[in-house]
Amino acid sequence: MLEAIKYSYAEILHTLLRLPDWLAASALVAGGIVVALIAHALIVHTIRNTLGVRHPKTRSLLTRSKGPLQLALIVLALKLVVGVAPIGDTAAVLFGNILSVSFIALLGWTALIAVQIGSQIYLRRFSLDAEDNLLARKHVTQIGILKRAADTLIVIMTVAAAMMSFEQVRQYGVSLFASAGVAGLAIGLAARPLLSNLIAGVQIAVAQPIRLDDVVFLEGEYGTIEEITTTYVVIKLWDWRRMVVPLSYFIEKPFQNWTRETSALIGSVFLYVDYTVPVEKLREKLMEVARASPLWDGRVVVLQVSDAKDHTIELRALLSARSAPAAWDLRCDVREKLIAYLQEEYPEALPRTRQEFVAQGQRHHDGRSPPSLVPDHHSVSG
Repeated sequence: MLEAIKYSYAEILHTLLRLPDWLAASALVAGGIVVALIAHALIVHTIRNTLGVRHPKTRSLLTRSKGPLQLALIVLALKLVVGVAPIGDTAAVLFGNILSVSFIALLGWTALIAVQIGSQIYLRRFSLDAEDNLLARKHVTQIGILKRAADTLIVIMTVAAAMMSFEQVRQYGVSLFASAGVAGLAIGLAARPLLSNLIAGVQIAVAQPIRLDDVVFLEGEYGTIEEITTTYVVIKLWDWRRMVVPLSYFIEKPFQNWTRETSALIGSVFLYVDYTVPVEKLREKLMEVARASPLWDGRVVVLQVSDAKDHTIELRALLSARSAPAAWDLRCDVREKLIAYLQEEYPEALPRTRQEFVAQGQRHHDGRSPPSLVPDHHSVSG
């Protein structure tokens, strides 16, 4: 069989050599590409039939590496074809440069896929859907930022290596860098925001002041970290708006991270009531409401008299919850039920404004009018 293949190859080559040089070269190039694609199909078919059932991850790997594998086979086939094709020296140099650039692009493409596969394999151990996903968010954020930085570095190195494969471009690049001077300084100043954000991205990946799904408060807005890119961060605000902030902001300016160490938070509820309010009864009601709520995590529930004003006293209730959204909902629920409790059981404890008036014709012996207290009820705020 091997002898038959060699004989057929010799016959085809002999037939092509009798054609015009340009036609023969074109036929060889096209034939090499076709043979490379057929070889790729055979390789994929063989691997899937032998390993596909027992190793399902092999299918995913083959799908991801389809492009690089095809390009590698085409480059190999064209390298063999150029050696026997009837082409001139100029065309041979051109084909050589094209093959060199293709090989460099193949290496860069393979490196990008390797980084992607490696990051996905590493992150399989973590799930953002878990209730306590602090560790998962930490690793997902870190790997995501480092992957983008690695992708950017790989692309830059690939493009630079491809350009350096051409003599004319290499000489121009050397002369350009040698005579950069003020132009280089201007380019450096112009690229400062981009470079500062790239450096900030590396710092955030290492120190991690923010992570994906972190709850943050900055610029008077409250939201969650939805996306961290190479140069900016997208924050999903509570009303579904998106705030886009440069990465350098989180290195240079202060902000609040409500889920830095844990997602649990303590929420506060303020009530302004009359001095006659039974604080102990209200404290018992708060404990009852907290225990009945599925939002309370069972850790903190406190009612304190935090301030005393001219007409009201300030009560502060503290309750803990597993997350910031749960803490907000718990605060609203507790505030509503405590107000309803005061309205039903102790309406006289609601805020009142006392006024004193003088009835005509009624005087004390010292000339003063008798006081009269007139309650003026208002709603509780907090």
